[in-house]
Amino acid sequence: MTALPDSTRRRLGLVIDLDTCVGCHACVVHCKEWNTGGYPAPLSDTDPYGADPTGTWLNRVHSYEVEAPGRTPRVVHFPKSCLHCEDAPCVTVCPTGASYKRTEDGIVLVDEDLCIGCKLCAWACPYGAREFDGAIGVMKKCTLCIDRIYNDHLADPTPACVSTCPARARHFGDLADPESKVSRLVAERGGYELMPETGCRPTNRYLPPRSRGPAPVGGAGAEGGEGGEGRSAPALADAPPEGGFLGWIDRLLSSQAPAPRGGGPSDPSDPSGPMESR
Repeated sequence: MTALPDSTRRRLGLVIDLDTCVGCHACVVHCKEWNTGGYPAPLSDTDPYGADPTGTWLNRVHSYEVEAPGRTPRVVHFPKSCLHCEDAPCVTVCPTGASYKRTEDGIVLVDEDLCIGCKLCAWACPYGAREFDGAIGVMKKCTLCIDRIYNDHLADPTPACVSTCPARARHFGDLADPESKVSRLVAERGGYELMPETGCRPTNRYLPPRSRGPAPVGGAGAEGGEGGEGRSAPALADAPPEGGFLGWIDRLLSSQAPAPRGGGPSDPSDPSGPMESR
């Protein structure tokens, strides 16, 4: 079996904002595109245009409808990939040493030359983050795009999923550094680890959705509460004629935006705001 390092010099990982993720799957597609020609290439597809398409994906987005008593119902989009755990059971269960955790940055990888496709790591992972590539008979997983993050020739040396996110819901950095941007986001927004009861100590963190306030009362046009709480979606007919559907989207997002703290204008550089910078 494979041993884990006693400690790592850095803990590179992702912080994902569940409040701003819109479930567009841009991260999923760009991850597939980049990695099909990158470090873990190829990511196979079987019958992609047929009746039963299957394939290898290193990143997936799950969507859930959440309805709490007395609160406005909402859909939460939940991206999930390998969480690069500190106590990674996928590593310690591997009989050949193919799964390993790097000492320099904490990234968990698979050496495909050593992998025999036994799938023990997939059984051991409580998050379902391992992907078996049936075309070549080996396990594959998120690598945090190690062929990007150490490439000094790229203008944006971040993982593909981070660089492509239109909502800026994905953030990358060193979570071992308490002064890093990702560590500050976790501290300020109450970021949490997924399923802590497993004892795996995942590196990645999730920022919880912000409260949308109580459910609206008095009909579809009712508004109330500070900062837009209790407001319902505006009717499409209310959008300016020159704006059309995009005008309606703009009005919808404006009606849901929280009030700026202190009564002043919103600061786009504030990492706790609705649109964080990467």
